Amino acid sequence: MNDLPTIFRDDHLLVLDKPSGLLAVPGRGPELADCLSARVQAIFPAALVVHRLDRDTSGVFLMALTPQAQRELGRQFEARTVEKRYVAIVHGSPREPEGVIELPLRKDFDRPPRHMVDLELGRPAVTRYRVLESTGAQSRLELSPLTGRSHQLRVHLAAIGHPILGDPLYAEEAVQMLASRLMLHAESLAIEHPVSEERVRWTVPVPF
Repeated sequence: MNDLPTIFRDDHLLVLDKPSGLLAVPGRGPELADCLSARVQAIFPAALVVHRLDRDTSGVFLMALTPQAQRELGRQFEARTVEKRYVAIVHGSPREPEGVIELPLRKDFDRPPRHMVDLELGRPAVTRYRVLESTGAQSRLELSPLTGRSHQLRVHLAAIGHPILGDPLYAEEAVQMLASRLMLHAESLAIEHPVSEERVRWTVPVPF
């Protein structure tokens, strides 16, 4: 149990490199009990969840080691002062080299666990994107979610016609088959340290 993919730890924080295919937090049912947070808590029983990543998304995952740190980090996420940078490979190429996607989202109650765009009942969701490189058929994007809705990046990109390669929920089968995993990675995360108040950033290189 000492092989946690740890990239930083002090008395207040634990930062890990979550692999694709592993849940961040437990799902419903005993078959979904294994997850990164549970593995962490088997070693650090006081560890607390601060945010989530989708099962198939890899990258920077932050946990708090004290209730005080969890509260402060939760405040930062709510205040949207946390900087999150993702990288994705998507189908096609956006018409503009950079832009903002503003489409409200809600759960798709007819097709769980999917989420969907709903202009009337959805909660506000905002994503900035920038094209890093493109072949026309595929593009590598830098993504900065300004809100933290479930599946936000995946739904937003699918909604503008550029689903993420390997996405089993929001991409057509042909696009799913273009990659062996969801091509979405949480590359970096920046916060104010909950005790020192120093601005700190962690980066995990993109594995694709």
